[in-house]
Amino acid sequence: MNLLVAFNALMNERNVTRAATQVGVSQPAMSAALSRLRNLLGDPLFQRSSVGLIPTPRARDLASPVAAALRQIELAMVSQPVFQPETASVTFKLGLQDYPTVVLLPALLEALEQTMPGVSLNVLAFNDRDAAVDLLDAGVIDAAIGVSPTNTDARILTRPLLRDEFVTIVSSDNLAARSPMNLNTYLDLQHVLVSPEGQLHGLVDQTLAQQGKKRKLALTLPQIFAVPAVVARTNMAATILKRVALHSQASHRLILFPPPLALPEIVFHLIWHRRSDNHPAQLWFREFIAKHSAAL
Repeated sequence: MNLLVAFNALMNERNVTRAATQVGVSQPAMSAALSRLRNLLGDPLFQRSSVGLIPTPRARDLASPVAAALRQIELAMVSQPVFQPETASVTFKLGLQDYPTVVLLPALLEALEQTMPGVSLNVLAFNDRDAAVDLLDAGVIDAAIGVSPTNTDARILTRPLLRDEFVTIVSSDNLAARSPMNLNTYLDLQHVLVSPEGQLHGLVDQTLAQQGKKRKLALTLPQIFAVPAVVARTNMAATILKRVALHSQASHRLILFPPPLALPEIVFHLIWHRRSDNHPAQLWFREFIAKHSAAL
C-alpha cells in the first residue's frame, strides 16, 4: 500500500522531492520506494528529463486504476470534512486567460460578495495555453480557466465551461458594413490578427490556406479585448469571439457578420490538478465556477 501511495504521488508531482513532501516522507525514502516499485514491476516507470520525471507506458497504464483504488480506500476510511463557504475564510488562487477575466470574473466576484464574504480570489494571468499546466504543477494556482492545454496528462483534469463563436467585425463607418460579408469582400479588407504568442498566422489564416487563399494583415495584437476599439476607429476588420465584441465599449460602433468561412467554436475549460480533485473546498470552488459559467 505504501508503494502505491508513493507511485500515485510521483505520477501527480513528476518530482521525487515534491512527491516526498506530498506523502510526508524524506526524499531518500521516496527514492527507495521508487527503486522497490521498479524491481517489483520490472519496469523503470519514470525517466528523468529536464522538465521532471516522464512516466513510461507501463506507468501511464497503472496511473488511473491506482489513483481510483486509493480514492476508494480514502473514502471508505476517512470522513471528509464539509466545506461551508458562507462561513469560511479562504483565498482561492485562480489562473485566468484574458477572455474569462472579462467575461466570467465579474459574475464570480458578484456572487462571492453577496453571499460568501470570507471567500476571496487571488487571480494570476497567463496567455500561453500550456502555462496553466506549469502553474498547477507548481501549486501556484488551485485551478485555471482557459483554452485546453495541448498536452494534458492523467494528472491534469479539464471540464468545458464556456463556448463562443467567431464573428467578423467592421466599423459601422466602413463601406464593407453596407452589404453582406462575402469572401471576396472579406479578402479585400485589411485585417487584425490576435496572437498572444506573437505568431503571424492564426486559425483564420490556416482555414484560408486550405482554400489556397490569404488575407491581408495590417496589425497583430496579443490582447483580444483591444481589437474592437481599434476596428471601430479604422477601416480594418477582425474575426474574433462574439462576446469580445459585445463586451466592448465600442460595440455600438461595430457591425457584426458571420465569417464567410467555416470556423469552429472555441471552448474554454476549467483546468485543475488531480491532487486537488477530491478536496472538499476545491470541489466546491469548481462547482461554483461551473454554475456561474452555465448562467452566461
